[in-house]
Amino acid sequence: MKLKLYGRAYCGLCSVMREQLLAQAAGRFELEWIDIEDIDDLEALYGELVPVLTDENGDEICHYHLDQQALDVSLAKIS
Repeated sequence: MKLKLYGRAYCGLCSVMREQLLAQAAGRFELEWIDIEDIDDLEALYGELVPVLTDENGDEICHYHLDQQALDVSLAKIS
């Protein structure tokens, strides 16, 4: 499964969530980092919600902080 993490380079919450996800990614999922500053449509869509974690279908798993339970449920759907 490929997850997408939308955020900003200078966002502290984004860095924390990214580190948490990378620590558990091996063998479970791929993580793609997307800086919303680079894409106007994403800036308009996510704005102040970052970080936003979505599944491969674009469905939001969580935002602001990692919701481990929501992540586990999302990953279990594809197992």
